[in-house]
Amino acid sequence: MPTAHLNGIDIYYERRGEGPRLLFLNGSGSDLVAAAPFVDAYAEHFDLAAHDQRGLGRTAIPPGPYTMADYAADAMGLVGHLGWTRCRVVGVSFGGMVAQELAVTWPDQVERLALVCTSPGGAGGASYPLHELTAGSPEERGSHMLQLTDTRYCPEWLASHPEDRLIVDGLAARGRRERTAEQQRGEREQLLARSHHDVTDRLSRITAPTLVASGRYDGIAPLANGEAIADRIPGAELRAYEGGHLFTIQDARAQPDIIAFLLGDG
Repeated sequence: MPTAHLNGIDIYYERRGEGPRLLFLNGSGSDLVAAAPFVDAYAEHFDLAAHDQRGLGRTAIPPGPYTMADYAADAMGLVGHLGWTRCRVVGVSFGGMVAQELAVTWPDQVERLALVCTSPGGAGGASYPLHELTAGSPEERGSHMLQLTDTRYCPEWLASHPEDRLIVDGLAARGRRERTAEQQRGEREQLLARSHHDVTDRLSRITAPTLVASGRYDGIAPLANGEAIADRIPGAELRAYEGGHLFTIQDARAQPDIIAFLLGDG
């Protein structure tokens, strides 16, 4: 289990596969165990590096507060630890926020950039404030989160869409997993850092070819937020997919499209 001591903490990471160098950045509350299907898919095509972000998984849970700059510095610290000078970057949801922060801070070290179901923050549009999702009963919070994940989700929709029902059941099982008080603190610190994300006025610094991929029915990172990102990054391409925040699972075109883009030249 490789770890690197970066920015004062021990960070767990994995590296595998062959091909162009790719840094993968995962979403809120999600470690590499949860992200395994995505990591596996990218590792088939790339020399892939991925890590549990601070506060999550097998990485340390240092005292807070955390900032988005901290998360970006952790990621670039891993890039340096591996001896990479440049790489391709894909960020999903919260990872897309980290990827934006990374790309505006170190634009020359990013070869290609894929931003998946994410938001720029600030005037460009913030993702839903998940740190505020605490009111009501567990059932009410679960129902609210369900509709944020895909704005079409309701009992009637799910009854007639068994594949989406399986996705929902998987989310429910993940939500029931036991976590220590310290693990819950790490997740909370991540959500609080997320709440301050804002790169809108700095996105023009990004020079890498960029793909922005969004779901049409995403209630967490709406399509309008993806449009705002693409509008502010020179030459960026926006692609909208049939699905919500998990459109990479719902729309069979999405993951192959993202991989093909990241494999591109220039």
